[in-house]
Amino acid sequence: MALAGSQPAYQEIVRRYQRPVFNLIARIVRDPTLAEDVAQEAFVKAFRNLGGFDTARRFSSWIFRIANNAALDAVRRRHANPVVNANVPEPPASPVPDQVETAALASAIDQAISALRPEWRAAVVLRYEEGLSYEEIAEVLGIPEGTVKTFVHRARKQLADRLAAAGWAP
Repeated sequence: MALAGSQPAYQEIVRRYQRPVFNLIARIVRDPTLAEDVAQEAFVKAFRNLGGFDTARRFSSWIFRIANNAALDAVRRRHANPVVNANVPEPPASPVPDQVETAALASAIDQAISALRPEWRAAVVLRYEEGLSYEEIAEVLGIPEGTVKTFVHRARKQLADRLAAAGWAP
């Protein structure tokens, strides 16, 4: 129905994909305010290009590809790595030690992910946060599946090294 120009159908698409698209973009651009703008830009691009969507493919891969490209364009426009903004919530007034440790680990992981190259960051987010297969990630990023596997492998190695350096070795 969205392909036929139905506004309510497209609103349902935005509702369904708003959070995952924003999360992907936010991980790449590392700035929540910019991520909101880029996500809106990605949905506008998707709406304008609905006629070009190949119904033989997965819609999620198509929308993630648009979002990924928009995010990488935003990073390129900035000509520098954005500042890390880890939005880790404050622990409760009388924190439980496990909660403090979990929040600290979450912050360390977020900082380590933020330090990855944008392409590696996208591959890791799509794989582990969105649960996409290597084949789907390859489609989203427009690269061979083997390259996706390499990106994920190298990103995991770099994440492990950074976490170990921060004191989070297994």
